[in-house]
Amino acid sequence: MIASVCFGAFRLDHFDGLIPFDFKTEPTESNSKYLVNLLSLELTYFCSGLLFAAVVRRRVWDYALTVTLLHVAITSLVMLEFPMVWQWWLALGSGLFLMICNGQLIAYFTCQSDQSYSSFSIY
Repeated sequence: MIASVCFGAFRLDHFDGLIPFDFKTEPTESNSKYLVNLLSLELTYFCSGLLFAAVVRRRVWDYALTVTLLHVAITSLVMLEFPMVWQWWLALGSGLFLMICNGQLIAYFTCQSDQSYSSFSIY
């Protein structure tokens, strides 16, 4: 959904179903398709952090890591090779960091009044 909004915002000619998985697009700031891929990845990870905080409320970091590992596996299957582009890994890592921090902070502040929720206890 976020990819289609970014696609419309950048007015690309052809909607590619590989947008969430494409790491082969030339990473330049003048390449609109690359910017759509990057922006949709980061916004999706940001929104996923909010979703995990609302649904899970605990162990947001665990869900974030699991979803990221699944994303890497599915990306490898869809593109038929393992991603070796450092820019893609940097974007994925920053999105993961954003998802964990965002989700964990939201979960912490929304569950502060809950006595059973302790941020430093072992789950």
